[in-house]
Amino acid sequence: MSARQRPVELILARSLLATLSTPGFLVDEDGIVVFFNDAASVLLGVRYEEVGRMGPEEWGTAFGPLDESGREIPLEELPLTIALRHGRPSHARLRIRSTQGVHNDIEAAAVPILTVQGTRGAMVFFWKVDEA
Repeated sequence: MSARQRPVELILARSLLATLSTPGFLVDEDGIVVFFNDAASVLLGVRYEEVGRMGPEEWGTAFGPLDESGREIPLEELPLTIALRHGRPSHARLRIRSTQGVHNDIEAAAVPILTVQGTRGAMVFFWKVDEA
């Protein structure tokens, strides 16, 4: 498979995410963000087309994620990483930071994209949590 060719599962997942109003993003098997939708752009403060592909360290630095005390959550503890590395769904409540410095508390649910060839990537869906 060439460097530019993507597995069909990632192509289909991207198409799904592009049509949803639920914020979400997609990573390949290496944890590189290959797409996030317009709904995610609202919370992240930037469109995917403006930043393009981002490695785990890049998106971790750019958007947090933080715990309730404002401390960075280690990459290996994030739902997206758990889904990708362990091939199982994962969920957590955390805080993200937009590119403008706005913090949002979110719930995040990540699911792996598994095929007979192995793990192809993962998707994470998230939504803002408003405290009452």
